[in-house]
Amino acid sequence: MGDNRLVKAMMLAGLAYGLLAAPASAQSLSDRFKSLFGGQSDEPAAAPATPESQDTGDLTCPPVSIRAGASTYGVGAPGKEPVGNDLRFQATITKTARECSVNAGVITARIGIQGRVIAGPAGAPSSVQVPLRVAVVQGGVSEKTIATKVYQTTVNMTESGSEPFMLVAEDLAYPAPSGAVGDTYIFYIGLDPQALKPEPKQRPKKKQ
Repeated sequence: MGDNRLVKAMMLAGLAYGLLAAPASAQSLSDRFKSLFGGQSDEPAAAPATPESQDTGDLTCPPVSIRAGASTYGVGAPGKEPVGNDLRFQATITKTARECSVNAGVITARIGIQGRVIAGPAGAPSSVQVPLRVAVVQGGVSEKTIATKVYQTTVNMTESGSEPFMLVAEDLAYPAPSGAVGDTYIFYIGLDPQALKPEPKQRPKKKQ
């Protein structure tokens, strides 16, 4: 009898250890997104570039702004402009969030982007590629791009004609600015259809 109780206790202890030892890397995309957005659902975005920078000691986490003209991305029927009855679908950014960490003089940013794809009168395809660009820019009289990366996410359309999308860019890294320079930094995001085009192939160099 005592042996049975001992075996059960060991099994329960092993199960508890397994739950505690679950790796953080197993966190799903939705979990990572909730950690940035505080578990809130898809809501309209506020006016861009208004949040204040977040400071953690000497670290400044720049605010997020949606590039002018890059909050929406529409695709029309072949050979048509994406307007009126010729619109196939339109993607719109609805919400953003950010989080920064610093290590050895390098800031790594996590940028959360949430939005929605809506089918148009011309009919959307079964799946839609949503191209996004994230950049960290030093503001001022003449802006200076510090780092920029392109991301894509696939949205499977349904009969409802309206599907959400989400993306967490976790690998945007750039050198930590010194002093008050970091206060002029800003994260620019936007829908960038140019990101869907393949990069031009480089011609092989001629042998001399």
